[in-house]
Order: sequence, then structure tokens, then C-alpha cells
Amino acid sequence: MARRRALTVCSVPGCPQLTPSGRCPTHRAEAEQQRGTARQRGYGREHQQRFRPGVLARDPRCVCTEQGHGHTTPCGQPSVHADHWPHSRRDLVAAGLDPDDPQYGRGLCQPCHSSETARHQPGGWHQ
Repeated sequence: MARRRALTVCSVPGCPQLTPSGRCPTHRAEAEQQRGTARQRGYGREHQQRFRPGVLARDPRCVCTEQGHGHTTPCGQPSVHADHWPHSRRDLVAAGLDPDDPQYGRGLCQPCHSSETARHQPGGWHQ
């Protein structure tokens, strides 16, 4: 029999809604709207045809060594996400650099990518 998880209060300060984890549905939707669609964030054809394949070919295993992940050497799981690093896509565009150049990315596994998004992106879980 599956064990039910206790409800907690929404992680947005002042919101009294109970939710299984993190934000309540209303605040989750607000965060997604603030984040925008993939196309609005600049992830179009060049990203799909040049950046992502180039990064994943170079980094077939996760290269994340962030301290918050519990390891100081690359975790080595299969990479499934091409993550802009050390600068965000937004910062690369602002600097006049090509954000679809694979040199500005790194390959990450799902858990490491989720953790990075939670900590550093608008609408991330820890913001």
C-alpha cells in the first residue's frame, strides 16, 4: 500500500494553502508564467539543433560538481540536459555572445539540472 505524504504549507511566505510539497497550485502557476515558455526564453531551433546536441556529445556524463548536490567530483550519471554554464542564456545574450554555442554549456543529469534550476532560475523552487 502506497504511503501518503503529509501536506505542508505552501513555500511562498504568507500563503496558508496546504500542498503535498513546495508551492500551492496557484503559486506554481504564477512561477511558471514568470518563467515563460521555452520559446520565450530563447530555446528555439538553434538550441535544439546545435547547442543541446553539441553539449551532450561532449558531456555524455553529468559534470556537475556543485556543493549543494552532495558531491565534489562529477556525479557521472548520464547527461540528459544541456545547461548554460557558467553564465545563463540571458547573460550570454546581454554580453553579445552566442548562447547556442556549445562551449557555453555543460551536460547534467536530471537531479542535478533540477537542483540547479531550483536555486538559480526565476520561478525556481527556492526563490
